[in-house]
Amino acid sequence: MTENHSNNNYNKNLKEYARKLRNNSTLAEVVLCDKVLKRKKLSSYSFLRQRPIGNYIVDFFSKYLKLNIEIDGEIHKFQRKKDKQRENDLKELGYSIIRLDNNEVLKALFDAERTLNEFIDDFKAKNNITPKSPQGEN
Repeated sequence: MTENHSNNNYNKNLKEYARKLRNNSTLAEVVLCDKVLKRKKLSSYSFLRQRPIGNYIVDFFSKYLKLNIEIDGEIHKFQRKKDKQRENDLKELGYSIIRLDNNEVLKALFDAERTLNEFIDDFKAKNNITPKSPQGEN
């Protein structure tokens, strides 16, 4: 893992590759972004797409929530060990990870959104954030 803890472990060496991934997003990534994450629709928290963090590029990242959202397609069925290592490395950097299946996003978007809202509710409870408390992003 990189030792850079500034700017949320941003890895500028992966910037161009992340840009290519953003320009070639999967349908599930586009749907989640447009319907749930874009313009702070999810409890007014902002998310970045294809963010280079450490040695990885995460599908979606919320700086304030320290949350990475990964959208898993078919290939993830064959790389569970690699995904587990990636998840452990990101957790060591202080991030939470939510994994959503492509089909869940495409066929049950409401369930995916509910999963994200449950994480946010837990985050708010753990950090004593009330509806009237500033979230630091508005």
